[in-house]
Amino acid sequence: MPRSIGVLIYPGFEILDAAGPISAFGNANVFAPGAYWISLLALKPGPVASDSGAALHAVALPKAPLDTLIVSGGMDWRVPAHCIQTMAWFKRAARRTRRVASVCTGTFVLAEAGLLDGHRATTHWGYCAEFARRYPQVRVEPNRIFTHRGKIWTSAGVTAGIDLALALIGEDLGEDIARRTAQELVVYHRRPGGQSQFSALIEVDRQDGRFSKLLHWMRSHLSEPLMVERLADEAAMSPRHFSRAFTAETGLTPAKALERLRVEAARAQVESSSDPIDHIGEAVGFKDSERMRRAFIRAFGQPPQALRRAARETSATRP
Repeated sequence: MPRSIGVLIYPGFEILDAAGPISAFGNANVFAPGAYWISLLALKPGPVASDSGAALHAVALPKAPLDTLIVSGGMDWRVPAHCIQTMAWFKRAARRTRRVASVCTGTFVLAEAGLLDGHRATTHWGYCAEFARRYPQVRVEPNRIFTHRGKIWTSAGVTAGIDLALALIGEDLGEDIARRTAQELVVYHRRPGGQSQFSALIEVDRQDGRFSKLLHWMRSHLSEPLMVERLADEAAMSPRHFSRAFTAETGLTPAKALERLRVEAARAQVESSSDPIDHIGEAVGFKDSERMRRAFIRAFGQPPQALRRAARETSATRP
């Protein structure tokens, strides 16, 4: 029997907050036919205008219980949070729903309903300070992509709704279906760090590939010396055979794949922290700062310092 996914929208919602999870669950149906039945919900059924002006068609708030209820975010989050009718329905629905989740500022709706008291939660980074002031009984985690405790899930801004949906798919259907869905969407299966937008594993980890476990092992041992002999031993192969087979399957030599994993991990820290760049490099296995700089230029066209400046400038200009 399909799991019913209801996404609550309202005038002024952020269209990607709703469309992202919908696309993820819809693509999961390709790999697990009939797994999900998806609907958009609104207090007033019919076309609902997003903050961009584009509208999505919603049905009336259902009386029957849902499997999963997701609240879309948007700059006009007060529309549902301060609506007596919507909140009365939401509180009743949340009690009967297996899972309740929010995307971006949809977290405010969960907090208004009292679902987050005493819990950890996240929301769009630009709203975390306001959220903390409004709901001191909730522990805000600004750098998390999503949080999960019991039946309650919250996620960060906009595209984090896709990360959230993939996690829910993994919980329902297994990580293989979640990974294949991520590959179909050309997004992360599990996004590293808090803000990174680059994933080497998606590119080199072939579906059902024999080196999938090794790649994830490499990622968790980046600070260690990972010579080809050690990688071959971990893969239970001779170094020569391993190098040939790995390159044939992934399209990268073991050394290049390792470099990609290291720059991915380093970028997440460079952009989201103020730690010294050379310390970040050492933590992910770059023992030489110049080698790390060259690797960043090869991967991103810019050195680490430029990416950090750009990330800070972007943060300073966001509303």
